[in-house]
Amino acid sequence: MNAYEWDAEDYSQHSDVQKRWAGELIERLTLTGNEAVLDLGCGDGWGAAQMAGTLPNGSVLGVDYSPAMIALARRRYPPDRHPNLRFQVMDARALSFEACFDRVFSNAVLHWVDDHRPVLSGLYRRLKPDGKLLLRMGGQGDVAEIRATMDKVTMSAQWSEYFQGFEFPYTFPGVDEYRAMLKAEGFSVNRLELIATDMAHEGRAGLAGWIRTTWLPYTQRIPENLRESFIETVCSDYLDQVPLSADGKAHVAMVLLKVEANKSDKT
Repeated sequence: MNAYEWDAEDYSQHSDVQKRWAGELIERLTLTGNEAVLDLGCGDGWGAAQMAGTLPNGSVLGVDYSPAMIALARRRYPPDRHPNLRFQVMDARALSFEACFDRVFSNAVLHWVDDHRPVLSGLYRRLKPDGKLLLRMGGQGDVAEIRATMDKVTMSAQWSEYFQGFEFPYTFPGVDEYRAMLKAEGFSVNRLELIATDMAHEGRAGLAGWIRTTWLPYTQRIPENLRESFIETVCSDYLDQVPLSADGKAHVAMVLLKVEANKSDKT
């Protein structure tokens, strides 16, 4: 996982879809009010705060690799107003706290991690007996059309000099490989499936905002004074292939891997 320079405020303003997905996922946690929850890759803290608000006798720890995201989360959700909510900078591959959790929640994060084995191993150790794991991330076949557009643009004469030696930075796992990793770590799999879904942005500006705030492995290879031009090129090429819908929305076809598992004794 690389330390990209996240603009936390900008990301927060262009993450409505991610927050909607987080809300849907939180409902599946079936919280009763006294659980200890880990939000892995908490970003600006919105989802962690939603969960903390339903846990009068429980707590939430939000961790994220980005210091900028954690700083924003702490400003937005200070301990004097959210006493059962904490935030900490941490690498998902090296979880280093002593606490144990009843639930682990992660939304739209783990496709940033190249090797999920140390992540799952750490989560197994930090879950209580029969603790529940609920994850959602980009899965096999995710963002195929926008990825094809990125490939076309980055190989063009105008931009190719900035992508010498570039390797695709995301991990989009499939069901079979993820099932094998979960079972190897001792998890009992309850649900594991790839779900096709649509990400709708508010027109060209919304699409550009999503690219600017989340496709950092691409945009941060470009000199800062040229980044907006790069993003505009990507948007133009993409919308030539996938035009705005009648209501003015820009649509991106996505494939999400949904994971529900429980900790079980290794045998």
